[in-house]
This record gives sequence, structure tokens and C-alpha cells, in this order.
Amino acid sequence: MEKIKQLLKLVISTLYGVEIEANVVAAPKDTGADFATNIAMSLTKTLKRNPLEIAEEIRGELLRQAESENGVVDNVEVAKPGFINIKLGDGFYKAEIAKYQKDFLDNISQDEYLDKTVICEFSDPNPFKILHVGHLYTSMVGDAMSRIIEFAGGKVVRANFGGDVGLHVAKNMYALLQHVDRISDEMTPTEKAELMAESYVEGSTAYEEDEKAKQEIVEINQKIYKIAAAGEEVVAKLEEEVESSEGNAKSDVEKDLLIAKVYYWGRKASYQYFEDFYRNIGVKFDRYYPESTVAGKGLEVVKRELKNGVYEESDGAVVFKGEKYGLHTRVFINKNGLPTYEAKDVGLIFTKWADYHFDKSVIITGNDIIDYMKVVLKSIEQYAPELSSRTLHITHGQVKLPGKEKMSSRKGNFLKAVDVINLINDELFEVQKNVNSSRGDSSETEQEKVDSKILFGAIRYAFLKYKVGGDIIFDVDESVSMTGNSGPYLQYAAVRAQKVLGKIFESQSKQTSKEITQNSWILNDFEKSLIKKVMQYKSVLEEAVKELAPSKICTYLYEIAQEFSRFYENVQVVGSDFEVERGEIVLAYLKVLTHGLSLLGIEVPEKM
Repeated sequence: MEKIKQLLKLVISTLYGVEIEANVVAAPKDTGADFATNIAMSLTKTLKRNPLEIAEEIRGELLRQAESENGVVDNVEVAKPGFINIKLGDGFYKAEIAKYQKDFLDNISQDEYLDKTVICEFSDPNPFKILHVGHLYTSMVGDAMSRIIEFAGGKVVRANFGGDVGLHVAKNMYALLQHVDRISDEMTPTEKAELMAESYVEGSTAYEEDEKAKQEIVEINQKIYKIAAAGEEVVAKLEEEVESSEGNAKSDVEKDLLIAKVYYWGRKASYQYFEDFYRNIGVKFDRYYPESTVAGKGLEVVKRELKNGVYEESDGAVVFKGEKYGLHTRVFINKNGLPTYEAKDVGLIFTKWADYHFDKSVIITGNDIIDYMKVVLKSIEQYAPELSSRTLHITHGQVKLPGKEKMSSRKGNFLKAVDVINLINDELFEVQKNVNSSRGDSSETEQEKVDSKILFGAIRYAFLKYKVGGDIIFDVDESVSMTGNSGPYLQYAAVRAQKVLGKIFESQSKQTSKEITQNSWILNDFEKSLIKKVMQYKSVLEEAVKELAPSKICTYLYEIAQEFSRFYENVQVVGSDFEVERGEIVLAYLKVLTHGLSLLGIEVPEKM
């Protein structure tokens, strides 16, 4: 398309001395053309002439200019009231494929984020809680968006923000302190996480149903803020105090020491569990921001802006009244003087700025905090508009498996991330057995585990093919299908293309000469269709980058894989007179497919 735009620009400049960008679109199928433009009608006002006359002049000059372009244009026709329909010649398609062989990345490059620092914050699990399917989803979406930004020239800092202080931690700690005998460093990361998940349910129930327990949890919460602010070295200091204390004072210090030890045990276990999980699913983070490390900054900023009138005191708390902006009131410092989530988010934005002076900060969360984040950012806008304006909040819905309830870690009935991974692994194993059986391979697989590239390719694609924003219906059967809109289908499409190229290499290595020339190669419709689809990749990437939309890439990859399937079934490649030339089409397709999959974080296995 770019080549046609350049030709039209040259033609219009030659004929009329006007510099104008032609709008070129895919031609209607009934025209038999490839591209169409309404440039003649656009020039009517400037030239004060009939659009049909202008179109005829452009047609003649376009054909004349195209004569020196080695068959780029096959035919040009004019249609009322002034449309110009352009049918491409074989030379155009051959030139495009040649470009993809020589400078693939140059031909698809984007510079939307060139030399810009972008912080992508996503996943954001809370320590002391187990990872659920929502964390699995946002981890993969955030990773894909980060990859897209990096492709467009950006320097990405992958950040992870989690609540290592707060009432949810205190509830968990309350239960853990009741079962200290169950805590051990010998436990696996998963066992530690499971214990904390149980403790959170137990602590939440106690908080709601037992007034005495509720008061104790509130006291634990206040102590945790101090313990976290003091750092892990507070454990050694408290141990020294125990040695030097007596009576009731010693008993109080011993209680604080136990809280500190259990807190740092759980915090360390949580981050170890998170790291193992991210490593397993192929996601990395450059920076963790525990809430305890930004809460102080949040308090400082909110108290400062309280004096400046941005925030207000209300019933012993500090609030931001958002009604004047069409929003609602939210508490930033509670009656106990502790920072709320809102104040911590204020502290986080300022800490990110101090660390990286970002050009853009992308925050990816569930859509249940849309209104919350609007209030936080509106408050920051009053005193730091340069930070709020650089912050983009992207939200998503819930991951839903047919028949599953809405997740709630408080009730303990949520769908864990590992449950989804194991479920897809089991389904893929069955698919693998069926495929092997259909191929006549009756050997049993000793270990019920599939290639991790296929496993996480299936999960990633099942998530990423949905437009970010609404709920995600995770269809298990569709996600593992080898024939539908799935990750395994695309991976198989890539493996099949690799096999074709391998056979061509083997065939060519045995040949001594080749008399067929490019000029004798007349492209058929299947070849042209696949090349045209390859050519669309750059424009798809432009949209994906502009909208940070992995789903755009997914849709395109599925379409081009289907186009390749039609090509594969109808065009002989290996052993044909044009084996090498057709192999170049296959290679261009494979480059596009594997590159697109890599932006989604999906690898291609060696075999399937």
C-alpha cells in the first residue's frame, strides 16, 4: 500500500504541482481490483474540475509511471463519481516479498515510544494472599503490552505493586499467630502460600464475627505498619530488648517480636512464591513496590496538600471531596492516622517519578477500581498535573470459566492461578494423546505434562484474543483446540511452515542448477492473497501500538494462519518449478507469524 501511495503522490505532483497524501483503501471485491482511492474527488475543490476527468488523467499518468516499476501495476480503472481502482501486478507482490526477506524489521518498525521511558505496572498481587486467575490474566496482558511498547522503541520498566501492609495482612497475621507451630522454613513456596490463603479466610471470618478478634486485628494492623517501616532489622532489635526486659514489659516485647518474625516470614515467603510463579509463566519484573515502601511518601504528600486545601479533614480522617469534579469522596488518611490505599497510590506515583522520571506510567487493574482511581488521579491533578497527565489507567473485567462463581479470596472460593494452569495442562495432554493416536503412535506418555511453550501459549492466547476492558470468557475446549482460534493452532501453523522450509532446504541442497527465472513465475490468487495478508502486518502493528491492544495482533495472526492454510492446501511448494520463490512467501509469512507471537509472549515449539 505504501508503494501505491508513493506512486499516487508522484503522479499528482507531476500533473498538478500539488503535494497531497492519497487515501488508499482495499477495493470492493466486485471491482476485481486490489486498492481504491478517492483522491480525484479530494482534488475537485482545489482544481475546480470534474472528478471523473481528474481520475482519468491520474489513471493515464499512473500507468505511465508504473511502466518503469517492473510490473507493479497491472491495470487501473475509473468508476463514478471519480473512484480510481488499482489492480496490482506480479512485480508489486514480488518486490514486497523481497523486502521482507532483506529488511523484515525495518519494514514493520514503529517509533511511537522511541526513547521514552514507560512504567508498566501490572499483576499487583498482595503478599500474604494466594495468586488467583485474575493475577494470571493481568500478568500476561501486562507482559504483552510491555512487549508492544518495547517493540515501538520504548524503555519499559515492569513494576509490581502489592499490599504488604494493611488490614488484609493483619487478618492473615491474626490467624497465622494462632498456628505458629505450622510455620516452617522447610515448607515449599506453594505450601507456604496455601497456609496463608487458609489464614486469610480464617482471619476474615474472625474479623466479621468476633468483636474481640476484630479489636486484636486492628491492633496488629497498627503494629505491622511500624514493623514494616522499621525494616527487617527490627527483629534483631526486638530480640535485644527481650534480653534486657523483665516482667510484663518483657512479655509485651516478646509478643511484638513474634509478630515481627511471622510478618517477615510471610512477606519473604510471598515474594518467593510470586517469583516462582512469574518465572514459570514467562513474565519478569524489574521493580517491586511493596506498599510499606511508599506509604510514608503518600502520608507526607497528603498532609502537605491538606495544608494547601486540596484535601480536607472530616470526622477525624483526611478526605478528598470529588463531588465538585463529578466524582465521589474518598478517605486518604483514616481516623487512626494510617494511610489508606488512596494515599499509598499517591506515594507510589511520586516514588515512580523520583525513580524513573517516566514519560508514561501505565497501570493495569481490574475495572472494579475505575472510580477509585479517578478520584486518586483527580486529587493528584490539583498539585502535580504533570504526573496525573502521564498516567494511563487501563482496566479489564473478570476472567470467567463457564459454571464458576465470581472470585472472592475472603470466602476462599476463588479460582487459583495454578488450578487454571493444571486444567489446561490436563486438557492439552488429552489432545496430545488423541493426536498421537490418529498418527498411529500408540506409545504412552509417562509424565502427564505437555511442552510448556504449548501450555502457556494456549493460556496466553485465550486471554489476549479478547479486547481489554470487558469480562473474559475462558473457554477451556477452545483454548486447546488444534483447529480453532487458539494458541496451539497458531503454533502448529508456524511449525508446519518450518517443515515446508526445511524440505525446501533439503531439496535445494541436492540440486545443481536451476533454469527457472523470476520473470516466468506468474502468481496465482492464493499466493497473492497470502502476500497481501503479510503486507497488512505493519498497519495492524500501528493500531496495536496506538491502542496498546494485543487483541488486534491475535485477530490478525489467526486470519493470516487461515490464509496460509488455504495456500498450503492449494499450492504445491516443495518440488514445484517455483519452489524457491514460493518458499520466500512461506518464509515471509513465518517471520510475521513468529514475530507477532513473540509480541504476545508466545514461543513456537520445535514440533507438535
